[in-house]
Amino acid sequence: MKFNLPKIWKDFLENEDKKEYMLSLRCRLNGDLKKGKIIYPKMDNIFKAFELISPNNVKVIILGQDPYHGFNQANGLCFSVSSGFDVPPSLRNIYKEIKNDLGVNNKKSGDLTPWAKQGVLLLNTTLTVEEKKPGSHFDLGWELFTDKVISDLSKKNRRVFILWGSKAAKKANLIDSSKNLILMSPHPSPLSAYRGFFGCNHFSRCNHYLKQNSKKEINWIIK
Repeated sequence: MKFNLPKIWKDFLENEDKKEYMLSLRCRLNGDLKKGKIIYPKMDNIFKAFELISPNNVKVIILGQDPYHGFNQANGLCFSVSSGFDVPPSLRNIYKEIKNDLGVNNKKSGDLTPWAKQGVLLLNTTLTVEEKKPGSHFDLGWELFTDKVISDLSKKNRRVFILWGSKAAKKANLIDSSKNLILMSPHPSPLSAYRGFFGCNHFSRCNHYLKQNSKKEINWIIK
């Protein structure tokens, strides 16, 4: 298995992918694959979120937990699913909040690639998961890597960090709130969306901040 983190991100992160914990993580994943374990997303898509956007073009960071663990759902972008799959419950709630907030409908596709191409880094704190075992790759080292991503992006001014759920909220201490906007709410999952995710207005608040800072707003419509 190859770790195909784009060079521009390797340079930005000062070759974080070459550190011992990342080499150990790669060996662990290779070992699991040789044992016949099924890992999501597909190996070619582990760093998909980084392939679609360069560090300097990141305007918004949405932080998820770990990838979907069902058959081929995960495509390397948090909350996103591969084309042709039904929109999962959490993403349906995200679409519902977008409708409530902005008055637009997102129904057909759950592939969030169009957001990424506009400057939204759709980042899971853990970039892989074993099939049918949610949370199975926590504490393998991914969090060290994604913490580095969050921290280094925070050093750049005027970015929006969207943190949904308690796990994401714990990352707020990595972000310089004097230079960036941090938006937090409960997770959009069916278990917690009604505890404050609905009505958070994060999408309009995000765009208002971008506009205030002379950046192009995000078109949140997925066709």
